[in-house]
Amino acid sequence: MKIKLIISILALATLFTSCDDLLDVDYKSGITSANMWENEGDAIAAVNGTYRQFRATFGFNFAFWGEYRSGLWGAGSDGSEGYRDEIYLNKIPASSGQANWAGLYTTINDCNLILKHAPGIKFSNDNKKGQVLANAYYVRAFCYYWIARLWGDAPLLLQGYESSKQDMYPFREPVENIFKQIDLDIEAALDIMPASIVERNKASQVAINMLKADFHLWMAKVRGGGHESLLKAQTAVNAIAGNSDYGLEDNFALVFKNKLNKEIIFSWSFLRDEYTGGYPDVFLEAPQNVTASLHEAPVKVGSVRQRCFYTKEYMDFMASDSKDTRTAVSYETYYDEGKKRTQQWINKFAGTWEQNTRILDSDIIVYRYADFLLFRAEIENALDNKDLAVDELNKIAKRAYKVENYYPKTLTKAQVDEKILDERMKEFAAEGKLWWDFIRFGVVFQKVPSLVGRDNEKNVLLWPISNGSINTNPNITPNEFEY
Repeated sequence: MKIKLIISILALATLFTSCDDLLDVDYKSGITSANMWENEGDAIAAVNGTYRQFRATFGFNFAFWGEYRSGLWGAGSDGSEGYRDEIYLNKIPASSGQANWAGLYTTINDCNLILKHAPGIKFSNDNKKGQVLANAYYVRAFCYYWIARLWGDAPLLLQGYESSKQDMYPFREPVENIFKQIDLDIEAALDIMPASIVERNKASQVAINMLKADFHLWMAKVRGGGHESLLKAQTAVNAIAGNSDYGLEDNFALVFKNKLNKEIIFSWSFLRDEYTGGYPDVFLEAPQNVTASLHEAPVKVGSVRQRCFYTKEYMDFMASDSKDTRTAVSYETYYDEGKKRTQQWINKFAGTWEQNTRILDSDIIVYRYADFLLFRAEIENALDNKDLAVDELNKIAKRAYKVENYYPKTLTKAQVDEKILDERMKEFAAEGKLWWDFIRFGVVFQKVPSLVGRDNEKNVLLWPISNGSINTNPNITPNEFEY
């Protein structure tokens, strides 16, 4: 795999700003590699450019990498596309566009350059410098966490590419080395991120601790980390508990209507016209298939044909309790008399409707307070603190069903795990999490119809490495599959 030299990163930064005073700067344009690391503003611009690349990498791939393999998705009302069918069936070819890791490594390269050059820049105060460096560690850890789970063994690049004279043909490292580096990067980010930062579309101590909890839960339950990893995950969620800057929204629908609300811990925030596609684009009905008078009220229409949607079984599961206030946000249906068809759509990430046009400007939420509560429930249950786990689970249930103590403490440990997963399936529909949840809870070969009976197949849970990566770098060997 050859990673291309990225020189124009700072010019991209002008397209995204934050209200935080760290980011309210005038960005230079046309910055060259010779003068791009002169001052604090250059480093801040580099962080913004990195996040733009970060968003671009996950904006379309997030659902493909962490949702569409779960068995909960199928054809939309306008059919499906071949490559999605392959992903749904967990028989993914190396020619799949989502098998390409180039965007992740481009993002990592941006982080590596920040970590190389920013320490030598004079900042107006240490907090600003710490925030810049912590963001780079956080994003790099996040990208490597996905790489390790998606492909297993992979190149481990910790130096930025700035010259064609550098070795641009790395070998794949054992995945254990990738996981060790993720752990180091998370801790490095926590050490230097100022506690005062309450960003929701960039790193904060709370966002970093969410990644830490996610990572160590994976290590405990999938990678054999056991009790030690569970204690690290517990430390991470305990560091979040009691933080008054975050909490559940009273109304589930508002989580997805109000950007950067109190429930959001970390999201990819998209500006108007920055995000013209991505995976939510295919969740809505095509305008031409819906009677015009029904557009937006009640039927949400998009800009393309609906090519993927939940399976009927999943929709029935989400609607299994009539008291559940999340169902209508997760999906709705309406019989269109004029078109003689039942319309279906997802209300999450629907963007805005202006002048009969769908603008896909919704943020993609990565971590929110509901994640914290359910992570904490899962961790405490694994540590045999079942009653505490039920307490956290019931906080989610109370908002969903408007019922106190929905789940009794008479549940067994195994039943609590089952209910936690049930609530994750209802809470996080279409949010890119459930494939990873199925693996972490050890039920992927039971929950995913296309994987039943395939637990002995080599590398069946991994992705193939794209043909392009292999053809470009002779040192990259493919993942071997037996299906």
